[in-house]
Amino acid sequence: MSGVLRRGAPRLAAAGLSVALRSRAAESQGLAQLRTCLGQGQPVWRSGLLAALLQRGYADLPAHQELNMPSLSPTMTQGNIAAWRKAEGDAVNPGDILAEIETDKATIEWEAQEEGFIAKIIKPAGSKDVAVGSTVALIVEEEADLAAFKNYTPGAASSAPAAAAAPAAAAAAPAAAAAAAGGSWPAHEVLKMPALSPTMSMGNIVSWHKKVGDSVAPGDMLCEVETDKATIGWESQEEGFVAALLLPDGAQQVAVGAPAAVIVEDQDQVAAFANFTAADAAGGAAPKPAASAPPPPPPAAAAAPAAPSTPPAAAARPAAAAPGGRVSASPYARKLAAEAGVSLAGAAGSGPGGRITAEDVQQLIASGGVAPAPAAAGAAAAAPAGGYTDVQVTQIKRVTAERLLQSKLTIPHYYLTMECELDSLLAARESLNLSLAGSGGKLSVNDFIVKAAALALRKVPAVNASWMGDFIRQYHNIDVNVAVNSPAGLMVPFVRDADRKGLLAISGEVKELAAKAKEGKLQPQEFMGGTFTISNLGMYGIKQFAAIVNPPQAAILAVGAALPKVVEIAPGEFAEVQVLTVTLSCDHRAVDGAVGAEWLKAFKQAIENPYMFML
Repeated sequence: MSGVLRRGAPRLAAAGLSVALRSRAAESQGLAQLRTCLGQGQPVWRSGLLAALLQRGYADLPAHQELNMPSLSPTMTQGNIAAWRKAEGDAVNPGDILAEIETDKATIEWEAQEEGFIAKIIKPAGSKDVAVGSTVALIVEEEADLAAFKNYTPGAASSAPAAAAAPAAAAAAPAAAAAAAGGSWPAHEVLKMPALSPTMSMGNIVSWHKKVGDSVAPGDMLCEVETDKATIGWESQEEGFVAALLLPDGAQQVAVGAPAAVIVEDQDQVAAFANFTAADAAGGAAPKPAASAPPPPPPAAAAAPAAPSTPPAAAARPAAAAPGGRVSASPYARKLAAEAGVSLAGAAGSGPGGRITAEDVQQLIASGGVAPAPAAAGAAAAAPAGGYTDVQVTQIKRVTAERLLQSKLTIPHYYLTMECELDSLLAARESLNLSLAGSGGKLSVNDFIVKAAALALRKVPAVNASWMGDFIRQYHNIDVNVAVNSPAGLMVPFVRDADRKGLLAISGEVKELAAKAKEGKLQPQEFMGGTFTISNLGMYGIKQFAAIVNPPQAAILAVGAALPKVVEIAPGEFAEVQVLTVTLSCDHRAVDGAVGAEWLKAFKQAIENPYMFML
């Protein structure tokens, strides 16, 4: 087991000092101290000097963010970079495709979560077996900072610069204390919250299936995690014994990469972790000082962890105020806030130094904005006269809200509505269901709608697409998502290759997926993907509505109820027919109005002539 060795770790080799020796902090006095440490066989990091040297040398670079290899499937531990979509110097916005990553399951697009500029690509296209969590690129907020990374060499730095670096001499003592505190644990491995879906940034611990002291083998279920898509079992990839559970059952909003548990190889080592905490997992913290001792310096002066790992998402902090009282926020965050009409005053920021990011604004908007400051200190807001109930928002609901908000704010929607006569379809359905009597199969109107949509996508492939910024991607496969309401929130499992399947196969698959969604048992491969979405509210009696595009798809079809309508079938001759009203919502960047109209025409033709399904 490749654990994070806290005790008996190999000492720093001379070759490993090259970074420190090249830094501007490598002055004669510092080099002398380093040589003394090496000569005495003392681990350099325990002296605290190396951390100070690296910190001072690293301060030459502007503030930046490391982009680490993401976990794009539950079992992914490493991946290959198939291609970069962004080059050094390119601007990046939330939702932009950074690269194509070949995982253990498929080749998946990696989307940016923040805005900025690509300062350095560390792992070039074609890089193989890149470990999850390892740094693959650097991003900066300001274009003017790009030049500072022109000659940057990977390995010359390992973390973002501190907001205010303490003098090297002052940093040495706390760094040594922190390292010493973390040096008493036996060899172990910290299990961190995994990314169980491509869009997952945090999750909730539903329940642990293992307790402290239990043995663990590869494939064992560690716990159930509620992601932004479903509740998924987290399987162990290692063997050993559970030494500590760092998160309790019911833990909410746990960032991907946050320490969750500890495992060891030998059962007799479990007792040593009785007082182990998440702070120890992050690299150890200085011992609590005595009452008379001065408070410790900021954590920025502590030594970095001995082994690189995927850091947990930064906790939200009150936004730092810039000179003059201006709130510190990224330009894109300010744009989103202005469009939504919310104030950033008093908002919490998760960026460097408390800077408000676009993701912070999206969460702020989804939660209803920041409450205004009270008129007087201590004044309590009056509760509504009738009282109220606060309903806990599930992780699925929260992420759905964020993605729909992003879609509505960033995708230029337009809407096309058309009426389709259903009499022929209803007659065909009745006839087919009679022939299926006794077999257990029964077709619904929605099954015909899925099939008709798939055939229309085959006929008008420009709608089966995604806007990629520099180009439009048209998919060869036709995978139709069907929106399902579940207790945890909206789910959109998909029918793969719907254009190639018969009505009975589509019917069985939709029923199975809907049941799994309502029970929270959908697997990632059943909802991660799709090229076109259908949302049907006809069963609720809704005549017509417009749906929000499900990114990165280019269109979604909203289906209303079938209602009777009197139409003129010949001059002076009228008849009552069943009419279905559908509305196609499109991303105008990818699908022009005429193309959307052409697709609706093809859909109407298939719905009104269901025997075309057999051609």
